[in-house]
Amino acid sequence: MLKFYTFIVFVFLAAIVNSQSLSNFNVEPEQDSIKKNSLLISLGNGYFPSKYFNLDLRYLIKYNQYEGVRTGLGGVTNDQFSKRYRINSYAVYGFRDHRFKYSFGGGFRISEKTNTWVNASYTDDLQESGSTSFLTDGRFFQFFEPRLLNISLFHKHITQALSLEHQVHPKLNGEIELALSNVSPTYSYGYHFNDTVLTNFQFSTLKVALQWSPFDTFHKGMEGPEEMDPGYPIFTLQYTKNFNKVFKSNLSFSKFDFKTLYRIGDEKMAFSEITLVCGIARGDVPLTHLYHAYPNNITKETILQRFSVAGLNSFETMFFNEFFSDKFTTVQLKHYLKPFSISQRYKPQMVLITRYAIGDIGHPENHESITFNSLKKGYTESGFEINKLLFGFGLSFTYRYGAYHLPEFEDNIAFKFTFNVTL
Repeated sequence: MLKFYTFIVFVFLAAIVNSQSLSNFNVEPEQDSIKKNSLLISLGNGYFPSKYFNLDLRYLIKYNQYEGVRTGLGGVTNDQFSKRYRINSYAVYGFRDHRFKYSFGGGFRISEKTNTWVNASYTDDLQESGSTSFLTDGRFFQFFEPRLLNISLFHKHITQALSLEHQVHPKLNGEIELALSNVSPTYSYGYHFNDTVLTNFQFSTLKVALQWSPFDTFHKGMEGPEEMDPGYPIFTLQYTKNFNKVFKSNLSFSKFDFKTLYRIGDEKMAFSEITLVCGIARGDVPLTHLYHAYPNNITKETILQRFSVAGLNSFETMFFNEFFSDKFTTVQLKHYLKPFSISQRYKPQMVLITRYAIGDIGHPENHESITFNSLKKGYTESGFEINKLLFGFGLSFTYRYGAYHLPEFEDNIAFKFTFNVTL
């Protein structure tokens, strides 16, 4: 718990330092506006720019239950280095598991008009078991990723990947990836397969992803090129196929994932946001590649002992490792009320939230040394957030009800910090 609060203080100080550095960023008035805008965009994407190389802020410092403090450096070359070639890499160290993790890779652009890149990478790192990411998702960065603090179920992976990203249409992006992975859970786990129990896995995987944004609009940017204003809904599809007995792969399965995000209203006033995520997996799927619905509650006895930081799209009352599924659907409804205009700079905002998840799993007996439930009865939680009360911090209250309501009343309550910083 001490490490947790130490980390909170660090984030708080970092936010202040960032805000002060921006306020002191002074040159000539016109250039000042352009450079400030460019710097804000870079920082918002998680990069601190230099002449040839952009430092990736995601790797500076993090914390989780397995690695403890995780710190390192990483980055990617920018257009000043080359508009046709890029190199990206990172190296981090975990102070609890005493292990270095790293990745290095690069790419070259085939076509500027369609933004077509061929990329290759080699990664030796950790990944959260049960998590799913989409190849075409834009880069997502937070100064502070609260859910990472409590994750305990990781698997090691050594992955070699070759990918092709291509803009099929200005509103349709696609990516294909071929990857070879060696996966080892960091926890006690075995998967029953053909009268044997596998504890390590070899994967030979093909992924195909498409993201369609039919309502995006474009306008002339400050420095010439067109800039995009996102429109909603946004649709993302991804198909994954793992081939058995190809480059020593020892399992065969497929996954189909879908996500859509829809916003209604003016984001500067009151608006609503709906997020729908679905996934289905078929074949011999180990726990590492199942779905967990993004829980964010730690197993402690009292409300105050569970007091931590709420995520952006996680189930706050769902305990870590409580549910796993091979088919699932989640729906999250958020309604952002108009910010309270207390002063020009101080404008807290209330958000009303309801989340629902349903799913199931076939053959749970194949998963050894770990116990979990299914979501076939449907999981529901509702609550509210009051954000940006002080230096980006706010408060969250969520209540678990319905089929998975727990006997002890306080076990259904999640009371947490929120953290939101907008550049």
